[in-house]
Amino acid sequence: MNHTKTISSEAVELLRLLISTPSLSRDELGAATVVRQFLGDRGVVFFTDNNNTWAKNIHFDASRPTILLNSHIDTVKPNSSYTLDPYSPVERDGKLYGLGSNDAGGSVVSLIATFIHFYECENLSHNLVLAITAEEECSGANGIESLLPKLPPISAAIVGEPTQMQMAIAERGLMVVDCVSHGKSGHAAREEGDNAIFKAIKEIEWFNSYEFDKRSDLFGVVKMSVTMISAGTQHNVVPDECRFTVDIRTTEKYTNQEVLDHIKTCVNCDVTARSTRLTPSQIDVSHPLVISGLELGLTTYGSPTTSDAALMGAIPVLKIGAGDSARSHTADEYIFIEEISGAIDIYKKLLTKVITL
Repeated sequence: MNHTKTISSEAVELLRLLISTPSLSRDELGAATVVRQFLGDRGVVFFTDNNNTWAKNIHFDASRPTILLNSHIDTVKPNSSYTLDPYSPVERDGKLYGLGSNDAGGSVVSLIATFIHFYECENLSHNLVLAITAEEECSGANGIESLLPKLPPISAAIVGEPTQMQMAIAERGLMVVDCVSHGKSGHAAREEGDNAIFKAIKEIEWFNSYEFDKRSDLFGVVKMSVTMISAGTQHNVVPDECRFTVDIRTTEKYTNQEVLDHIKTCVNCDVTARSTRLTPSQIDVSHPLVISGLELGLTTYGSPTTSDAALMGAIPVLKIGAGDSARSHTADEYIFIEEISGAIDIYKKLLTKVITL
């Protein structure tokens, strides 16, 4: 029997099991158990940490650099527009439907199959560590962020997300800030008070029009979008407070803290970041992983969406995986069966050029 076909078929069957197992963020134990059973049945020694599962190749050598293979088993909640059962892995016209099939189940099973392919290989120039993790969709503290300190030192990472198996060599960071403009309350009929809404309008216009000096070759400028606003308690009272929220997508030209500090010097309102954890990530185009991909005919781009790459600090991260980001979080989510076999083939070829002596 064709070994590649067997690996691909087993990966698809694993994905069916994962679709059938609800795995909302922070409630991934069932899916983690499915992954652990699959690895154990194939003789892979694995380790557990919360709902995270990780393993290293048999001939791991601490003197060699280590490449991390990472993707996530958690999903968002199924939206109300589903016409199919989100937890029933239905196959139609070459597509496998189900919640998490595309984001990021296809990448999960493809990376697992790739890791198993190299698991027993001797004399590799690099170690491989597989990490199938939790809480990516909610950027939770018990996912890759908590696991990384417990792993061997990582020299580079491949993060599996739906990119149509093209190479995302950079990723925008994300920072959400809550702002409060202050005024003075009063009776609307008597023109009393100092309306906080009008004060907020001035600050909102700044967020809408301001451009940071440094431009990213891949992303352009830091993008700031006011997405929520709230003020007032009743129609006849001038509000003394207006709250608004800004979604900020940073680039590799600034740290999130630098952006936050600069904003505070430019606006006349209270500014509080919910978090500065989700930092921009990038990998140099001269990195061996990128060069290997280019030699395979893959293209590079900058990804506007965030992933666990944002929590990996200074580790060079290549985001590449099965499926299409446009299908993520949509009703009746699906992945093409052939995308899984194609992803396994590309992962294997990409790594072979880098880790085999």
